[in-house]
Amino acid sequence: MPPIFKALATITAWFLFIWGLILAVFDGLVLPLIGQISMTEAYVATGLGIASLILSVVAMKLRKTLQ
Repeated sequence: MPPIFKALATITAWFLFIWGLILAVFDGLVLPLIGQISMTEAYVATGLGIASLILSVVAMKLRKTLQ
């Protein structure tokens, strides 16, 4: 495989990982504590963050198979 696919997989995995952390930690924990969003929105944000973290692991496994 061309190295561009490995680079794109790496960028995608890091993006999903960082996005998942932001959603799970900031939107899921910090904003409800200061009253910016409701708990329902916090549960949705936490669920999306966890899903994004799982997808980042899948993207890294796919990247590893491209080697």
